[in-house]
Formats: sequence, structure tokens, C-alpha cells
Amino acid sequence: MKELVEFIARSLVDNPDDVQVTEIQENNSIIIELRVAPDDMGKVIGKQGKIAKSIRTLAKAAAAKAGKKVAVEIMR
Repeated sequence: MKELVEFIARSLVDNPDDVQVTEIQENNSIIIELRVAPDDMGKVIGKQGKIAKSIRTLAKAAAAKAGKKVAVEIMR
């Protein structure tokens, strides 16, 4: 999941070197923290949060195949 979110985020932003993805495992769930440069926050979130929602949907689909639950948090 971490690699998927990182690939998508790096493809969207102007500063791909500033993208940091952290994966935290808890029992049957995974929390993915995505950090980008302040200038790129809008590109990752999108209008009305549509891009962020799409990233979360893709991560949930990948996690469902592995039988896990995932939450993607976008942070500064």
C-alpha cells in the first residue's frame, strides 16, 4: 500500500523529492501518513477533495485484496 500511495503522490506534485509516506501497522489495519510540501497540498487534495478521495479509494481496494483495512491521512 505504501508504494502505491507514494507512486501516486509523486506523480501529482511538483516536488516529488518532498513526498514522505509512513506506514503504521495495527492488528488488521494499516494507517498511511502522506506528507508533501506545503505548495503541493492542493494538488494532492484536489478540488473538493476529489483527488484525496480517489487515493483513499485505490488504497482501500488494494488493502481489501490483502484482507486488511487502510486509512490514508494527508498531513503537512
